[in-house]
Amino acid sequence: MDNREFKRLADLYLDTVYRIALGSCGSTADAEDIVQNTFVKLLEYKKKFRDDEHAKRWLIRVAVNEGHMLWRKRSRERTIPLEDAAPLEEMAFFSEVLSQDESDLLAALDELPRKYRQILHLFYFEGYSSKEIAQILEISDENVRTRLQRARKQLKEILKGDWE
Repeated sequence: MDNREFKRLADLYLDTVYRIALGSCGSTADAEDIVQNTFVKLLEYKKKFRDDEHAKRWLIRVAVNEGHMLWRKRSRERTIPLEDAAPLEEMAFFSEVLSQDESDLLAALDELPRKYRQILHLFYFEGYSSKEIAQILEISDENVRTRLQRARKQLKEILKGDWE
């Protein structure tokens, strides 16, 4: 891949890959590591993409895999990450531009398990269908729909608790 094509794809999909990574791990530092590893792999990728959508899916898949590898690495460690010891304030900078309802929604999303945050992000923010998400995450379409349903239910319960 030449530098021009790399820069073009990075400009197009850096934000998307970062949001996927942040949703996957919940930490800006870890998300930045995932993004960096993802784009290093893009530099090393030798094949040609069919189109931009193919490149986007490939980048998302690599970012998801990098998130899984980070999670597996962390699950073997006996330490507790700082983010888990204190309330996550990674999204604090949004408070000036988001309404209270939007801030509550972001906080509720952060309480969901990682696998549900990923599915919700890909479905609602990236606009992928359940079938496309299944291909990206390499799980069944039924599994995607089940996770979507469970994520919505958990999100509703979290938000309901906040309003009571």
